[in-house]
Amino acid sequence: MHYALPYKTKQFFFVLVKLSIVVGAFYFIYEKLINNDALSFSNFIEILTKNKVFSVKNITFLIILSFLNWFFEILKWQTLASFIKKISFKSALEQSLGALTASLFTPNRIGEYGAKAIYYATHYRKRIMLVNLMSNLLQMSVTTILGIIGFSFYILKYNPEINHYKLARFVILGLMIFILLGFGIAKSKFSIKGFSLEKIKYFIIQYPTHKLVSGFILSVIRYTIFSFQFYVLLCIFNVQLNYLDAMIIITSMYLLASVIPSIFIFDIIVKGSVAVYLFTLIGINELIILSIITIMWLLNFVIPSIFGSYYVVNFNFPNDKDEL
Repeated sequence: MHYALPYKTKQFFFVLVKLSIVVGAFYFIYEKLINNDALSFSNFIEILTKNKVFSVKNITFLIILSFLNWFFEILKWQTLASFIKKISFKSALEQSLGALTASLFTPNRIGEYGAKAIYYATHYRKRIMLVNLMSNLLQMSVTTILGIIGFSFYILKYNPEINHYKLARFVILGLMIFILLGFGIAKSKFSIKGFSLEKIKYFIIQYPTHKLVSGFILSVIRYTIFSFQFYVLLCIFNVQLNYLDAMIIITSMYLLASVIPSIFIFDIIVKGSVAVYLFTLIGINELIILSIITIMWLLNFVIPSIFGSYYVVNFNFPNDKDEL
């Protein structure tokens, strides 16, 4: 005998799930700020006060950069997703910030794929997940290209001690895994929730080239903004580095942080560790770098996720019948 839950009970559980996501996101933020082993909250506040980071001029400029960062991310999502279904900038804003809040405490923000997909009718969701994948790959490609250039200059300029044997072993192992996975996928009937590899290939091939180009350009603009924001923070903390030298390290940092295995749940820890290693080699104080990483996280993830919590609480599933 099939028993369906009453409508009011379903609504209650739905509201409970939305509130749980928001509470989970805020608890995650609280934990990372208060229980940070690398940088205590009291030390963080002390460093900010000492370096006058709280000045109106500094805060205003940093927030403007964060606003621009997310403006272009939302514009990129609107551009890429419009191939599946035309959406307004307001809808793209809601989906981007809502998905950020819902995925903040998931490993490598993997929850973003499902969070964005549920804003669409059922028959759109698989393709929306693929669009989200392409969006992330475009950003990753910019990080990789600029990162390789920056890291090459970093090695030439600072000559860091590198265990070439371990590096070669890591690269060979990575290539072997990549080749074996590619071969296995090609020989098997690989699918992602019913989306076969052939369908994925067809989707990518038919996706408009001009939208991919637009997405790539917007990814470059975003990268330029948040990397410049990092440089501005270095200046605020009185780190004596010119822009080009700083960008060599910053691009190297984002590259190395992105290639570290995604089993690391806390992105702030990964970037913090990599940044500390790269910057301390040229004599910059570890606490300053950790403070900058924390501020970047607060500006570009925490503050937008607070706004995103509004969209999570007010979220309602789309009506499939209305979108057929």
